[in-house]
Formats: sequence, C-alpha cells, structure tokens
Amino acid sequence: MMEIAVVVSKEPEALITFTAEPFRKIVSLHKMAKSLCARLVEAAEEAHLQHEEDPDLQYEYFNAVLINEVDEEGNSVELGGEFILQPNDHFNNLSVNLSLSTVQVPTNMYNKDSAIVNGVFWSEALNKVFVDNFERDPSLIWQYFGSAKGFFRQYPGIKWKPDEHGVIAFDCRNRKWYIQAATSPKDVVILVDVSGSMKGLRLTIARQTVSSILDTLGDDDFFNIIAYNEELHYVEPCLNGTLVQADVPNKDHFREHLDKLFAQGIGMLDMALTEAFHLLSAFNETGRGSECSQAIMLVTDGAVDTYDAIFAKYNWPDRKVRIFPYLIGRESAFADNLKWMACANKGYFTQISTLADRQENVMEYLHVLSRPKVIDQEHDTVWTEAYIDSTMEDGQSPVLMTTVAMPVFSTKNETRNSGILLGVVGTDVPVSELLKTIPKYKLGIHGYAFAITNNGYILTHPDLRPLYGDSKKRRKPNYSSVDLSEVEWEDKDDTLRNAMVNRKTGIFSMEVKKSVDKGKRVLVLHNDYYYTDIKGTPFSLGVALSRGHGKFFFRGNVTVEEGLHDLEHPDVELADEWTYCNTDEHPEHRYLSQIEAIKLYLSGHEPHLQCDKELIQEVLFDAVVTAPLEAYWTSMVLNKSENSDKGVEIAYLGTRTGLSRINLFVVPDQLTNQDFLTAEDKEGVFNADHFPLWYKRAAEQVPGTFVYSLPFNSGSENKSVVLASTAIQLLDERKSPIAAVVCCDVFASF
Repeated sequence: MMEIAVVVSKEPEALITFTAEPFRKIVSLHKMAKSLCARLVEAAEEAHLQHEEDPDLQYEYFNAVLINEVDEEGNSVELGGEFILQPNDHFNNLSVNLSLSTVQVPTNMYNKDSAIVNGVFWSEALNKVFVDNFERDPSLIWQYFGSAKGFFRQYPGIKWKPDEHGVIAFDCRNRKWYIQAATSPKDVVILVDVSGSMKGLRLTIARQTVSSILDTLGDDDFFNIIAYNEELHYVEPCLNGTLVQADVPNKDHFREHLDKLFAQGIGMLDMALTEAFHLLSAFNETGRGSECSQAIMLVTDGAVDTYDAIFAKYNWPDRKVRIFPYLIGRESAFADNLKWMACANKGYFTQISTLADRQENVMEYLHVLSRPKVIDQEHDTVWTEAYIDSTMEDGQSPVLMTTVAMPVFSTKNETRNSGILLGVVGTDVPVSELLKTIPKYKLGIHGYAFAITNNGYILTHPDLRPLYGDSKKRRKPNYSSVDLSEVEWEDKDDTLRNAMVNRKTGIFSMEVKKSVDKGKRVLVLHNDYYYTDIKGTPFSLGVALSRGHGKFFFRGNVTVEEGLHDLEHPDVELADEWTYCNTDEHPEHRYLSQIEAIKLYLSGHEPHLQCDKELIQEVLFDAVVTAPLEAYWTSMVLNKSENSDKGVEIAYLGTRTGLSRINLFVVPDQLTNQDFLTAEDKEGVFNADHFPLWYKRAAEQVPGTFVYSLPFNSGSENKSVVLASTAIQLLDERKSPIAAVVCCDVFASF
C-alpha cells in the first residue's frame, strides 16, 4: 500500500527545530574527538611519569625519513630498518602502517640527541592508544604527538621524503594546532634595534628572528613591530598605535616591510619600551585584543642599562607584560642586563648567534607562556581552521581537514611548579565528516550549512574553493583565512558575520545572488539564515534555507519489499556523498555501497549499522514511484528511428532524496556530451553541499515549464547538446513541494 501526504511546516518554529539537528550531530562529533585526544593525553602523561631521564640511553626508533633506506652494502641505515607499508584508500592511497607510528625530527636537529631519544622512548606507549582510537572511530585520519623537544610522532606510520634540497623544514611546534593548544591568546609588541651597531649580519639575523616570531603567532593573537634608534619607526606606518590580528595576510605584509629596515644612529631602548607599554595598555582597554597574555619581544645586540625605572612605572608589581630579550650576535657584554630584564618581568632570555639557531631559540618563549596553563593543568581542547592535508601527493584530490588538539603536561611532583609542557597531541577530522552530519535532504534544493571560526574564517562553506585552475592542483594563498564576508558578500553591514563571531543564536534574512555553473549563471534567492554556536568549540554553525523550498514538504510510505525491489535496479544510483548509512563507523562496513548498507540495515542483520531511518523510508518511496519510468524509457528507445541524427541521447531523473535514474538512448560511444555526469563535474551531480545544477535551475521556473541550457563550451560549433529540464510538483501551484526533476540531453543541429 502506497501512502503520501503533503505537510505544511510551521514557520519559523519548525525550521528552527529542524535546523538544530546538524548542531547536535557536530557537538557529538566534538565530544568524540575530545575523548580520543584525552586518551592520548592520559597515556602520554602516564608514560612520562614512569620514565626516568637517561642521558646515555641507547634506543633505536623508526625515523620517518630513514625507514626502508639501505646503505651502499644493502644494509639498513641507522634508525631505519624494515618498516612494512601498504597502500590504504582511507589515507589518500598513501602507503601506511596501521600498527605502528613513525617519528620525524626536523633537519636542523640531531636525531640521536639524548632529549630526543628519551622523548621518543617514553612516547612509544602512544602506539597502542593510536591503534585503539582508530578501531573506535575508523573515520579518523592522522593522529600525532608533537613534542616540545621538536620531534613529531605520527600514526599511522608513513615515510617522509625530503625536498629537492634534501631538507624537511617541518617543525611541529610551528603548526597552529601546537601553538594554539600550548599557549593562550596573546598581544605581542616586537621591538627591533636598528641602531648603527646592528649593521650587516646582525640585522639579517634580527630580520629572520622577527620572521620566526611571527611564525609562532596564530589567528587569536595580536601584534605590531616597532623599529627604534633615536626615533621610533612603526614597520607599517599606517598601523601606528595599534595592534593587528596575526593572520597570514597581516604577517606576510609585515615581513615585506622588514626588508626595508636599515641600521644607523643610536638605540634609545627606554623610548621604545615606554611606547610598547603604552601601546599594550591602550589596546587592552579597547577590548579588541586577546585579553589574556601580553609580551614584549626585544630583538637587539645589547642594552646599556636595566631600565628598572620604566618597569617599575609600567609593569610592576603585577608584571602583566612578560619581557623576552633576544641578544643578537656572539658577543655577550650586555647579556647580564638583558637577562635581568627577562627575570624581573617573568620572561626568558635567549642569545641568537647565527641564522641556524634562531628557530630553536625563538621557540623557547612558548614554553614560558605555557606555564600558567601547565601549572593549572588546563587541558583545553582547541580546533584549527580548515587546511589541506600536507600528506597529499601530486595528482590526488585535496582533503580539507581541521585539527583537534590538547596539551600534554609533566605530572611529576618535582616539575609541577615549574610548569613543564611535554608537547601537544592532535587528531585530524576531515571537513567531509562535518558535512556528513548535515541532512542535505532536509535543507532543500538551495539550502546549505556552513561553519566559521571565532575569527570569522570559514571552516566549511559551499563557496570555499581552496585550489586554483581547471586542474585544481595549486593551492590558493590564504585559502584557510577566507572570511565569511567574502562569500556572503550581500551582508554589507556584516550583521550575520558579527552575530556568529559573537557566538549568538538567531535568525537573519536577506536577498542573495548565487552563482552556479562555475560562475557562469546567477540565481536570485531570498535566504533565511539560522545560526548558533557549537558548544565547546571555537565554531559557530549556520544553516541557509531559501524561501519557497522549506514551507511545504511531503512524506510517502511503501513497504520495504517494494522499495528494495525497485532500489536495486541497474539504472538507480544514490548520491555518493550523502549518508544514508554511516559505513565509516565499523571497519567491516567500510567497503559497503549505500544500497548494500541499506539492505543490511533493513534486514536487521547488522544492528550496529547507524542509518537515517527517515531518509531511507523516503528513498524507498522514490524508488517505487519512479520505477514505471524504466518501461516508458525502454519503449521510447525501441520506437526511436535507427536513422535519426537528432533527438534525446540521454534522460535522467533526480529526486529530493538523492536518488537518480539514468537511461541512454544511444550507445555510450555515440554520446555527443561525453562529459555527462563525470566524477569531475561536481555541479552536475548530487553533492554533500548541493543539489545538481540542472535540478536547482528547474526548481526556479514556473511549474510545468522547461528550462533549456546550451553548454558554454559549445563555441561556434553548429551542433551541440541542449539540456532540457523541468520540475515535478505534487500540486498545481508554486507553493507545492518539488518532488523531483526530469532532465535530458538533446542533440541539436543549427
């Protein structure tokens, strides 16, 4: 018995309830990721607690660069050895080892240093937790531990390859997930000495030191750079007297100005320190900064005084601003003054003699800023913005992901008051996993979900395109720092953006122009935006629903036997990126197609298979209702004239549940449009974040009419394929819900 009912939703209450579902699912995903990280933290801290440092420890580990390498005699190199690697499609078809992790050590560090070897030894205990986490949640990608000593333990184990110069520049402590987890947000003023004594190599080292400091700042931090001699010179004069957010564009802009610095005159450090304290105080009062830690980074070749009067006036007794002097050059005549400044202001002194040791020495300040968090045992969870997986090889599709990270502390009694940071654990969450939590069939034809960080940057949005060109292989610069205002540009007053950044819950409406067909066509829509914050994360989630496609919907019921019979027909396909059943939850389900998973779920033979019961019921209904098309299309093929040189070449139907039926009227080799529904044509198929282009365009036409499209690449040819589509609605009025769209490719000669 087939049943069907048209349902009118109650606006806006029903829509708010309805859009709350993605929020709940993402919160659940956050809890799972946090739990997995917490298990790694617990294991790491326990392993370190049980380990006694041994400066003479001899220990062979699997170095990620040296594994499976042999010398001229065919013997395994030191720290290499045989390491089994097998291709795995879950990890971009890279060769990995699912039983063990490997360790990467930066090129500028000695891989058998006692601190490295001791850390690698006790962190070996993480292997068991890595494997167990992956068994608990097979959707995980990479898990890792970044040590404060510099080494990086990664699971699953993988071989690293140096660049063409034989160098691996990667240092886990420079990564945003490490910095954000290790330290609190901070306001930083960098003072650079450009007096005459800084000429030559010293100024070069100073520039590179400042650049390395910028590397350690993240989107939650604010900074400015002031050069000084007899006068103060803001590196960017337009930003005199303020701090700016340490995002990638701002840091790159300041780096360009560093090359314009030149040394001359006498260094007046008292004047520079006074300006820095005034700047930090004034900016803190605006409420626009990090409102947490504050620091002055002093890059100089010496100080003739301790300037205690300035510190007494502006920083004592609270010592809210930490001082970090970096002594440039091999001479140490003025080192004592700089050391005193650091100790008297809760900072840290470092001497940088050569370009080679600047990066390691700059890192030391992070350990100091992490101490309050370590002493208070604050295992805060941080999430990063979206970025492209760095393990992606040429020719592979990009994988956007976000990292969930937590700090690891020393829990030994003798170190607790010192606040020693051991490192940071992290696990990657593919953005596709977030998209899977969004019930696309409920969002409607033009609806979509998106998430942004607390800085307004996009985590996921249909208009976030991180790659260049038709080949889509080159990353756009700053693709991970795309602001919401750049894609929802009709919001001229940033009403939506500001509300989401401030983590509010509410509704916002506006008329929008959405480009489709790769920017060649435009649809004018009126969107209602529902937004709220995701508890426990820095993200806010929004859902956009287009008016005219959410007020009415329908539900139909058929028997399971009827539905499965028609769902298994060869011309039926389901949307690849929609989640009818979660096949990633357990390894034994990973290779199931969605139709196979639905069959197992309905049979009751797989009780652990998690499926969307409502979506499955509706897709079964669509399969039964559209089944008669098979006979109709077959009769059309039989009646088609063998000598006909024009007419329908291919017909297809798509329903609101992601079901497609396709029928060829000619043999595949004779298709005029060979690119029809290829995997590369994301706009032509049901996607995780949108309905097909032909579906969206037909939905905006008057009911019962066709919309015709001529491909833009047809050029001046006198023959081509015309695409014709029309929407199918239940009632004879514009308010009726759209059940499906029928489309066909028609060969035409002109």
